[in-house]
This record gives sequence, C-alpha cells and structure tokens, in this order.
Amino acid sequence: MTIRTYMDLEAWKEGIELAVQVYQLTDRFPRYERFGLSSQMCRAAVSIPSNVAEGQCKSRKEFQHHVSHSRGSLQELMTLVVIADRRSYGSADLLAEIRVRADREGRLLSGLRRSLMG
Repeated sequence: MTIRTYMDLEAWKEGIELAVQVYQLTDRFPRYERFGLSSQMCRAAVSIPSNVAEGQCKSRKEFQHHVSHSRGSLQELMTLVVIADRRSYGSADLLAEIRVRADREGRLLSGLRRSLMG
C-alpha cells in the first residue's frame, strides 16, 4: 500500500481510535476532574495522532521529531491512565482496552520511527 497522506498510516489510525477511547473514558469522570485529569488525558491522547499528521508533510528528520513527540505523549497518557485507574475512574474493561490499544500504538510508532531512520 502506498502512503499518500497521514490518514494512510496505521500509527495515525490507531492513534485516532485511542483518542476516541480516552474521550469515552473521561466522559465518565467526576465533574471536578473536567479541568484536571480529564483535560490532560484528552490533550495527550489527541497529541499522538496530531503529531503524526503534522510530521508526515515535513522532511524526514522533522517527521522523526514529530513521531518522537507522539511517543512522549503516549507515555504521558499511560501515566495518566495509571492515575485514573488508581482513583477508580472508569470501568476496568475500558481501561484494559486503552492499555492494549496504547501498547499497539507504541509498537506502531516505534516501527514508524525506525522506518524513517533507514
């Protein structure tokens, strides 16, 4: 398959699905978390595919840089997921689904980064 736009990249597609799941999770958080943990989780989740999209139209080196930012946002998100879990926010099933999807996204981003280095 030929990559024409960022929307063809599996890392972008998976990142979008991860962000949607994070929004589903945070929709159920207590109201007082709306401007705290909820907001921070959504920003981190949205940053993952957004950086892939932004980087894809730039030079190879800049794309690598944006993929690195996506990986950093993914790690930030997973830290926030741990906090949400420890605070008992959200269902255990949805938290588990997010962890699985995030793990897959991490592998996709690592593969994308390696392909850009070669």
